[in-house]
Amino acid sequence: MRTLHTTGPRVRTTAGPLPCAAVRGPALAHEHLVLDLDLRGDGAAVLDAHRHGDQVTGELAELHAEFGLSLVVELSCRGMGRDPRALARIAERTGVAVVPATGWYYEPFHPAGLDGASVEELTATLLAEARDGLDGTGIRPGVLGEVGSHGDTPSAPEARVLRAAARAARETGLSVATHAQLGRGGLAQLDLLTGEGLPAHRVAVGHQDLLDDPAVHRELARSGAYVAFDTVGKESYQSDDVRLRLLLELLEAGHADRALLSCDISRHGYLRTEGGQGYGHLFRSFLPRLRAAGADDDLVDLLTRRNPLRFLTGASTEEI
Repeated sequence: MRTLHTTGPRVRTTAGPLPCAAVRGPALAHEHLVLDLDLRGDGAAVLDAHRHGDQVTGELAELHAEFGLSLVVELSCRGMGRDPRALARIAERTGVAVVPATGWYYEPFHPAGLDGASVEELTATLLAEARDGLDGTGIRPGVLGEVGSHGDTPSAPEARVLRAAARAARETGLSVATHAQLGRGGLAQLDLLTGEGLPAHRVAVGHQDLLDDPAVHRELARSGAYVAFDTVGKESYQSDDVRLRLLLELLEAGHADRALLSCDISRHGYLRTEGGQGYGHLFRSFLPRLRAAGADDDLVDLLTRRNPLRFLTGASTEEI
């Protein structure tokens, strides 16, 4: 007989609310399954639902069978080529729950007209999507992200987007995942978000594995924010040797409950069928190295399952 999970914290997925207690396996905390960031016109920064959907689906289904992958936080938001219907199909075909997102990426990818919008107008847009669903589908977002900035200080349009995300998060109970370009500007992002009254534990600061600055990681973690090591395997940006060192330093500083892990697959060339590392690089390569450095099963479960669920829901350690 199937066990029904009717109480406790829940995450919003393409199929509706999912009890955290039903998420038995690991999660990928920052991924893209359908994406279009093709500013240069070369088709590289694309994951097309029709051309690449079967490859993405095949990878996730394989990871579900081999490693128990249970959840993917899909952070393709407004202006990033998101496709909630395609996400729902992938989730249904793979048995892997997918958390869809809303928000705006960093400034080069802002849609036309966004620069003139007020924080209040932006907040209203996010609240409407949280209430009514994404792009007329009725599929409601489960996270705000990846809300972006670049440089050490967000630009004025980026600051308005961050403030709007914080206000919408407070109103809806959703969390905010950020894009900190090359890992920079995370502390400034957090200041803006918490300045709008959003608790730090409802924020995941993105791409911190690209920033070789353990002091910043510790400061973010001490504040209560989640520190996302979410580009694992992207060796052209940062070596996994450095990522592992930075993660171990954060863990040794006592912040295991603040770290998130993922691969941020953001172009079709990263798929395994095209010779890339794929969504499974975290499980096949990075986690074995972390285990060899001394991580036990409980720590790996914390990093790959409990932390993502706590981030998404705001639940306490005892609740997950």
